[in-house]
Amino acid sequence: MSSSSLLGRWGRYAARHAWWVIGAWVVVFLAAGAYGASVADRLTTEGGYNEQADSWHSYELLQRDFRDASPDVSVIYSSAEMTVDDPRFRKAVGDVVGRLPKDLAPTVVDGLTAPASSGLVSPDRHAVRLWVSLPTGEVNQVMTDYRELKPQLVADGVRTDIGGIVAMGDDLSTMAVEDTARAEMIALPIVFVLGLFIFGSLTAALLPSMVGAIAMTLALAALRLVTDHTNVATHAMIVVSLLGMGLAIDYTLFVVTRFREELGTGRGREPAVAAMGPTMATAGRTVVVSGVIVAVSLAGLFVFPLTGIRSLAWGAIPAVLGAMAAAVTLLPAVLAVLSHRVNSLRLPWTRRHSMVGREADSRGFWARVAHHVMARPWTYLILTTAALLACATPFLGSRWGGADEAQLPLDAPSRVALQTEAKHFGGDRTWGYVMVEGGTPADAAAYLSRLDAVPGVEATHVLGHNSEHEVTFANITWRGEAQSNRSQELVRAMRQVPDPVGAHTYIGGPSALAVDQLELIRDRLPWMLAVVGSAMFVLLLVAFRSVLLPLKAIVTSAISITASFGVITWVFQHGHLAGLLGFDPPGFLEVSTPIVMGAILFGLSMDYEVFLLSRIREEWDRTGDNTTSVAHGLARTGRIITGAALLLAVVIGAFATSGVVFVKMIGVGMLVAVLLDATVVRGLLVPATMKLLGRWNWWLPGSRG
Repeated sequence: MSSSSLLGRWGRYAARHAWWVIGAWVVVFLAAGAYGASVADRLTTEGGYNEQADSWHSYELLQRDFRDASPDVSVIYSSAEMTVDDPRFRKAVGDVVGRLPKDLAPTVVDGLTAPASSGLVSPDRHAVRLWVSLPTGEVNQVMTDYRELKPQLVADGVRTDIGGIVAMGDDLSTMAVEDTARAEMIALPIVFVLGLFIFGSLTAALLPSMVGAIAMTLALAALRLVTDHTNVATHAMIVVSLLGMGLAIDYTLFVVTRFREELGTGRGREPAVAAMGPTMATAGRTVVVSGVIVAVSLAGLFVFPLTGIRSLAWGAIPAVLGAMAAAVTLLPAVLAVLSHRVNSLRLPWTRRHSMVGREADSRGFWARVAHHVMARPWTYLILTTAALLACATPFLGSRWGGADEAQLPLDAPSRVALQTEAKHFGGDRTWGYVMVEGGTPADAAAYLSRLDAVPGVEATHVLGHNSEHEVTFANITWRGEAQSNRSQELVRAMRQVPDPVGAHTYIGGPSALAVDQLELIRDRLPWMLAVVGSAMFVLLLVAFRSVLLPLKAIVTSAISITASFGVITWVFQHGHLAGLLGFDPPGFLEVSTPIVMGAILFGLSMDYEVFLLSRIREEWDRTGDNTTSVAHGLARTGRIITGAALLLAVVIGAFATSGVVFVKMIGVGMLVAVLLDATVVRGLLVPATMKLLGRWNWWLPGSRG
């Protein structure tokens, strides 16, 4: 790659005007930090459901016409010694009801005063429900009102458990923020210590933190801007930290490694200026190609009209592009200022272990691996592919569900409330509801009688009729868990019941929401795969001037990602290693998690692919020898990819400590995929396939390769 390229010229310019570039970045960093500082207060907990589906429309009708009958918060007061008939029990609950402010709790249904048929008193008479409807259904305001009201719901002398969808959302939001902070506290010190070994000096080891801080700050500012125009869910913060720091490590390694290789023996700024041209023309180009590919892969998430999934893209894409921008603009300027001092503060015990800035050994470990694999390409191709596909087999039996309290740890307040409710009221039933829009109450009653006849339905109860909009609201109950296959099939069976003449029916509730979310993802997933696959092919085609290499990269990445899906199914659905990882297995996979994992992992796998193939292409252009090119490329990048994967694994692994199951699932799945990709795929599968393809690796119609 000629240093006269655009990036090469930019590298020399940034090096010559280093202090101007650094000064500009200081201004950008401070401005972005000030603007994005308040982003956490503007994020929501909504967005996991298909807002075009029947289940969501039923929820909208519920909020519009029957808000007083749709509690936002369910409080359970219980006592092991006292029954609800005990005056002390009644006084404790009555005091709470009496002091609740009307502006925060306009509608309160007290089980002690409600009719016995309401079912708000437990069969053992040791517990009672209190239902509270908040003043608005707007998500951000609901959370604000709930957090102000929550302390006032606690009763003296009896146990208080607060649950319901709002309480669950508050727990998820709180834990997402806490988990992100904890993951950063765990990962950053370990990354720094490992960085000393990998970079070989204290000065160089500090550079990823600089790039990562800028990437995360820019991403938070971008999120703050997006919240002015659309809703963004709280868990977007997770991917900001994960990808901002993770890719900062990768990109800094790529650039610093090449800079050290190109840096001459002279002193002062000029050797650094001269080195920065070829550094940016090669490593800088790799960073740009990688950043664009990762961002495009993540952009595939916009295919799904789900705020929760799109929020992850809103957080991840600016983190990726921020890391890329800092690595190809600020980092060259800083390295030019440092020049040979990038190797300063080298600790004695790191000299032998540094993974960057050393000449590749043609007889070293990775070179020997490459030659060994290429001497037996069919053996390694068949065995490696078979092993990865074997890891993927549990994914064939995957079960899907929506986000509910099962995603929270056992001690989360809203999940504890669910356990208390099951203890006193029975936990073997699921509820749903139906809205009959149009028709008369008699038409609705006839329809409900047909619903009652559906096998599995236990009971239906009319809870209200809005004569203004002619909407009837009814409750449905059946046995089983809300996210089970049986409950989802029952929702589908109920939807087969014909509507009343002149009316429309909409079935809602947790099971129906999950069914509609799953069907939307099934419908849109082929589009996402087509968009991302096509974009990857075109970008890699342009980057490497080859038709077959992009196809090979897409197929090998898909195999390794599917293997990681098999592992998370084995762990999180079947419950293996649950004790070691510290979670209660929900028995299903949250439906959006593999989609998000797939988009992130597809981009990250291309990160290492681009770095490896760039070096192989350089050697191919120089020698025209396929075997030598592959061996030399792997020898030059093997240590770097190993070091980058190790540091990225620490960052990702820190998120596997999360108490929220779907966050832990993303952490574990990505950890497995990154380690497989950096070792098995890049070390074995890529050399085997490139050996078999030979000169066809670089085939491009109309070109002589």
